[in-house]
Amino acid sequence: MRDPDDENSKMSRRAVLTAIAGLAAFPAVGQTGKTEAAGGVDVQLILAVDASGSVSQRRFALQRQGYVDAFRNARVIKAVQSGIAGSIAVTMYQSTGPRLQVLTVPWRRAGDAGSCEALAKAIEDAPRALFGGGTSISGAIDYGMTLFPKCPFPSSRMVIDISGDGANTSGRPVTRARDDAVAQGIVINGLPILAVEDDLDKHYEEEVIGGPGAFMIAARDFESFGEAVARKLVQEISGLALPFRG
Repeated sequence: MRDPDDENSKMSRRAVLTAIAGLAAFPAVGQTGKTEAAGGVDVQLILAVDASGSVSQRRFALQRQGYVDAFRNARVIKAVQSGIAGSIAVTMYQSTGPRLQVLTVPWRRAGDAGSCEALAKAIEDAPRALFGGGTSISGAIDYGMTLFPKCPFPSSRMVIDISGDGANTSGRPVTRARDDAVAQGIVINGLPILAVEDDLDKHYEEEVIGGPGAFMIAARDFESFGEAVARKLVQEISGLALPFRG
């Protein structure tokens, strides 16, 4: 005859072993973050920079310096490190006409002060490659869409950041380019510079930005562009859904 106490003891041991095995299948609280994201980044961020004819060399230099200063900004670096992976992937290109884009900073990872400084230096050292050809925001979006498959750092968030001082004047309708990008899971954010067209922010809001949490921050002029870039990058990298105008 079996001893009930012995049977209960065996059942208890089996239950404990089963529970331990079950727990082993799940990472401990707080361990999922950077382990799961090894090799990946929190966001793939494309920076499309306006190099059209309305952007003088001085204005272009101010625009470029704005990005340089932003990636040296402590708030931006903190935002870069705040995600699960603790890093982002960034690439930059200059854009004018529908098929006039030049890649100036290839994909690179930024995850701490040192790599953010290296990114800032790469942007600073990149010369202006385009000097005219009109403004094609749709062309900039279409070109940006081709770069995501080439990014060596995987991410579930894809963002194209469009900045410029003019509305879409060439190429296909910008709304079609925007809608095609959004259909592929890409978010388009905007940074219109109001130095030439003081209602450009309305064009960006209604026809350029799109996707979940899409937003824009307008810069009054090229001199205030750097401050707007820093604010925008913090919001963009953190993935916060805030009002269109900041």
